[in-house]
Amino acid sequence: MRAIRITRHGGPEVLSVREVPEPTPGVGEVLIRTVASSLNPVDWKTRAWDVGPELPATLGWDLAGVVTASNHPRHRPGDQVIAMSAQIATGRGTWAEQVCLPAGLLAAAPTTLALQDAAALPLAGVTALQALNRAAVTDGDNVLITGAAGAVGGIAVQLARHTGATVDALVSRPEHLDAARELGATGVWHLPADLPRRTYTAVLDTAGIDTGPALAPGGRYVSIADQPLPDIPGAAKSYVQENRDHLARLAALVDGGELRLRIAHRYPFHEVRSAHERFEAGGVLGKILLTF
Repeated sequence: MRAIRITRHGGPEVLSVREVPEPTPGVGEVLIRTVASSLNPVDWKTRAWDVGPELPATLGWDLAGVVTASNHPRHRPGDQVIAMSAQIATGRGTWAEQVCLPAGLLAAAPTTLALQDAAALPLAGVTALQALNRAAVTDGDNVLITGAAGAVGGIAVQLARHTGATVDALVSRPEHLDAARELGATGVWHLPADLPRRTYTAVLDTAGIDTGPALAPGGRYVSIADQPLPDIPGAAKSYVQENRDHLARLAALVDGGELRLRIAHRYPFHEVRSAHERFEAGGVLGKILLTF
């Protein structure tokens, strides 16, 4: 089979499509024929920086596909599934024509959208859900989400609204203001200096922007960004963890019309270098998919 691999770290030129042995599912594992994956910031960082598993390595965290073989009673050949694989920690990258994963990572794919589009959900969705859980966002909260036009931020806006919270947004570009409003944000800004001060009971930072002055006294501040936390009492990081139940909940919200996924571009997997170049150029509203 073919997989997207790196043998060294660097720019998009280090990505190559290579023939690799077909995986064989072990005890409790499932073999999936990949329909699509997506690009996430962690993918270009793993490619460019000296991080991740031993090389050569197959990249990719997101997966949407069809079960072809199973050693677990929950999954049968023909099932359409989604999964998130923590590639940096486990070395189980998803950018391959076939992927073998533990059954406990798989959830049924949403039924109300094309299977390839479901590849936009796993990492971004689970990251957003777990970060909002870390911030204990509930009905009655007044929430600010930074990077609200991005993949994680856009899902977080919708999930926070679903809890009953009031949601405001900070975006990086003026042309993204309307996109955040369409997702359900009430107040939307693109300059941190314009934010109301001491207002929000919870702040979720997905972009590495210090919005501490906007936090109300005693409010909760959670970040998923690489940057150090601002000097705010109780500020916390949220680190995404593989979680099948969270995936299943997100898929149900998609099928219930409560969560919308945005797809910006679709690239055949052999055009992965072009996909990375577009992704790193920035300004993309929606996910970039790799189709197999």
